[in-house]
Amino acid sequence: MLYKNSILLIWILTIVINGLILLTFFLPKVTLLEGCDYSSLPMLNAMLNGLTFFSLLFALLAVRRKNILLHRSSIFLAFSFTSLFLFSYLLYHFSMPSTSYKGDGLLRGVYYFILLTHVVLAAIIVPLGLLAMAFALNNRISQHRKIARWTMPIWLYVSFTGVVVYLLIHPYYP
Repeated sequence: MLYKNSILLIWILTIVINGLILLTFFLPKVTLLEGCDYSSLPMLNAMLNGLTFFSLLFALLAVRRKNILLHRSSIFLAFSFTSLFLFSYLLYHFSMPSTSYKGDGLLRGVYYFILLTHVVLAAIIVPLGLLAMAFALNNRISQHRKIARWTMPIWLYVSFTGVVVYLLIHPYYP
């Protein structure tokens, strides 16, 4: 019963998280906290993505060395950094207008390719990461391993490209 409830919760969270991110593009911007300066949040988001990336690398190395406790701790740390990122990302994008990339030439194409793959895979990683976690916590290790083979590289890519996107668009922030 607990397992079935966790699957339902995962799908609800997936819809809510991806829905909130989608809403940031369509709803008018609001200042959630009067007088706050949100200009440092993109850098914070990049740092949280970088910390997620390194936590995932530690988790990957730990599981390959059969150190399950370190693997589990590193994954929980990655989820913590990702959760903080999500909060900060939503706070920034509900409050500030989107920043356009103003570069040109080959780098423009590279930027938009990275951005597009980052956004699509970020939406996909939400249910994958939650399912992988649910399988592990419910001791469904064979299912966890099957989904983690897809989840880990996608999550590594999303967290790494989050930093790359920030570095490429950073000069154009107001």
